[in-house]
Amino acid sequence: MNTKKIQISEYDYCLPEDRIAKFPLTRRDSSKLLVYNKGRVSEDVFHNITNYLPSGSLMIFNNTKVIQARMHFRKPTGALIEVFLLEPYSPSDYELMFQSDHECEWLCLVGNLKKWKDGVLSREVTVNGHTVQLKVTYCGEQNTSHRILFEWNPCVCSFAEILDNAGELPIPPYLNRDTEESDKTTYQTVYSKIKGSVAAPTAGLHFTDDVLRDIDAHGVRRMELTLHVGAGTFKPVKSDVIEGHEMHTEFISVPKSVILALIDNGCKATAVGTTSVRTIESLYYIGCSLMKTHDEASLHVSQWTPYDTQTSVEPAIALREIINYLDENGQNILHGSTQIIIAPGYKYKIVNRLITNFHQPKSTLLLLVSAFVKGDWRRIYDYALSHGFRFLSYGDSSLIIP
Repeated sequence: MNTKKIQISEYDYCLPEDRIAKFPLTRRDSSKLLVYNKGRVSEDVFHNITNYLPSGSLMIFNNTKVIQARMHFRKPTGALIEVFLLEPYSPSDYELMFQSDHECEWLCLVGNLKKWKDGVLSREVTVNGHTVQLKVTYCGEQNTSHRILFEWNPCVCSFAEILDNAGELPIPPYLNRDTEESDKTTYQTVYSKIKGSVAAPTAGLHFTDDVLRDIDAHGVRRMELTLHVGAGTFKPVKSDVIEGHEMHTEFISVPKSVILALIDNGCKATAVGTTSVRTIESLYYIGCSLMKTHDEASLHVSQWTPYDTQTSVEPAIALREIINYLDENGQNILHGSTQIIIAPGYKYKIVNRLITNFHQPKSTLLLLVSAFVKGDWRRIYDYALSHGFRFLSYGDSSLIIP
């Protein structure tokens, strides 16, 4: 099929407002679990998920941590300006950015921009008992976002501490409510580690320490990688055909040990969430690209690479090429980026099981699920809608075995 010509209207369904979970359950792992196993649909409770995971299999998690990316400033006129951090611009490295001690620059979305393009906005922030004067300056447009310079008292605190004290956790817009203090905990996975996302990898929200211990006891190997989720994850498909939709670029970090584990496991893995899927599948195309040239461009997967590139390279060979690249450069972590869109017509190279929540109508995430089950997504969603499942970020989950 011609993936680029897919009509997004074919991936629409009626999602009543009352089926969108506005808050999580008190206990994460008591959520409902839909099990799609080679066409058969059933349900269970999430804390029983190990019943469906073979001993000796490999499970891969996204350990990104959501940052408090939404900040507010008020002009002397009283106009409220919202600055929503998307990705670091200078320094561009996430770790260096959060360690910055007096200034840094981000690519941002700006709310009420028409009332602020000139001048400096400022506010006081209390960090570790110190009063910090935080200033922001508009530096210009950058594609669909805006460059914003942040400045504060030198050497008093890091930008990570600024965010922790001045930022607000950006819960999804479709929840139609303000962020609450509880979201700081419930909108993070229990294994989150690496700061950088502006949205949670929500399939991971169902895991508890007890479930992770059960997975270990069951003989399932757990590994972690990092994809920093961007605001584009909520970007609706507005074009009639998906060829007109531009995917956002997201940054990935994959330890060499994860790639070796994939090779050792026959290049098969259970992916926790669509972000893990997009990272794992992108590894294949990065490896194929590195077989041609070992330059920086090879570490980025563009949106249509899987459909424009005809390749019969075995996954193990592609992954081994990444290992060779890392060894040549004395690196233990692959740093890259991906813009990949996974939609019907895509042939999965590595992921053979998927844990994921229920996604919005006409979304690229729904296209990813449809590709995984070879178009059988409606049966999954009809079952979920008719059996009381809760939808979207704080909703229930599914385990899909095609």
